[in-house]
Amino acid sequence: MEIRHLITFQTIVEIGSYTGAAEKLGYTQSTITSHIQALEHEIGGELFTYVKRKLQLTHLGSELIPLAEDLLSTHNQIRNMKSVNEVKGVLKVATPESLTVSRLSPIIREYSLKYPHVKLILTNGTCGQNQIDLLSGRVDVALMVYPAINPDKCIHHHLCEEKIVLVGSNDGPNQLEEYQKYSPTKFFITNEEGCSYRTMFERYLLTHHMNTFQTMELWSIEAIKQTVASGLGFSVLPYITVKEEIESGKLKILIHSEKFEPSYSHMLIKKKKWLPPQSKLLLN
Repeated sequence: MEIRHLITFQTIVEIGSYTGAAEKLGYTQSTITSHIQALEHEIGGELFTYVKRKLQLTHLGSELIPLAEDLLSTHNQIRNMKSVNEVKGVLKVATPESLTVSRLSPIIREYSLKYPHVKLILTNGTCGQNQIDLLSGRVDVALMVYPAINPDKCIHHHLCEEKIVLVGSNDGPNQLEEYQKYSPTKFFITNEEGCSYRTMFERYLLTHHMNTFQTMELWSIEAIKQTVASGLGFSVLPYITVKEEIESGKLKILIHSEKFEPSYSHMLIKKKKWLPPQSKLLLN
């Protein structure tokens, strides 16, 4: 078994195609195919299959992901032994947009200044998708805004409570219930499905028989805030993302009948035999 074969396997998992992996690694597609065939011959089964022309992992391929990740981590550790005082490599971090825009910027800046030889790759996704990407090996660290969790396959760090608030335009109604009078001309303005606080609020609406609002999905928190400020409707967001707008009077917090379920920011790192120094330093 060769290290380059495992690198090819990991790259296909990350990108989702043989063609994309060949382009990233600088191989021909036939070389990529031969690497996977060599692995499959040694392991004794298929690693990938096609379902409706879409490449998917087999059960055997899914089992190989954490083992390949550990082997490659050990390989990198051995390669870096001669430069133990110099932190380098790649660190992939998945985070929801809410934490990216509100909390991460100063941390990323300080990290980049201290460790300039680490290539930091930051991706934004829903909290659920970030955890999936972590467990599948696509990223090294996942950040989430979520209620209390206790994941068994990750090193979990509870960071802080994130207050979730309803916000509307400053000249709009003061209470959520008042917005029902204007339905369907007032919208619930939110981000994509799968967002933890959107899901939490939609459960709240169902519980209180208020699921009559039309939903407007937008692509970013900034777009959501601007649209809410224009008077088109209301949104539910972490307080830290709207703090400036509330203090400046562009938005206001809406009153509603009950408290929301508490949410927290979490940091997850996949359990490995050896934790790369770049991950440890970000945690610090």
